[in-house]
Amino acid sequence: MGVNSYSDEYSSTIPPARLFKALILDSHNLIPKLMPLAIQSIEISGDGGAGTIRQINFAEGSQVKFIKNRVDELDEKNFWFKYSLIEGDGMMDKLEKITYEVKFESTTDGGSLNKMTSTYYTKGDFVLTEEEIKAGKEKALGMYKVVEAYLLQNPDAYA
Repeated sequence: MGVNSYSDEYSSTIPPARLFKALILDSHNLIPKLMPLAIQSIEISGDGGAGTIRQINFAEGSQVKFIKNRVDELDEKNFWFKYSLIEGDGMMDKLEKITYEVKFESTTDGGSLNKMTSTYYTKGDFVLTEEEIKAGKEKALGMYKVVEAYLLQNPDAYA
């Protein structure tokens, strides 16, 4: 099994508490509303904390029908979230899992610095290509930008 980690940072004018609530705590309600052509629904099994399973069902016509994420750790006070992609069609025949750590930090201007580390656990001698990693990053950033735009347009949402 191979292990590869990649980190990214994004800055936003939105405070960390609002982004965390929208992107993490209420994503199962908000994301399907904002991205109905991509995500049909997000089903939750559990109380939202560690051990909870989130099944993301993609819209009809998507290459991937669903994925399942397991919440590993959730720290609402410090805006930190760790979860693992554990099941789904697509690349799961080549991956054991992907673990994501997300941290939202306050900046001096009232916005936030948002850090994400992705760790890929590959099966056998499979090696991820730069294109595959870039495609995953672009999908995550796309969802982040949609939620950020919604929060900018709706200043009372998740306040």
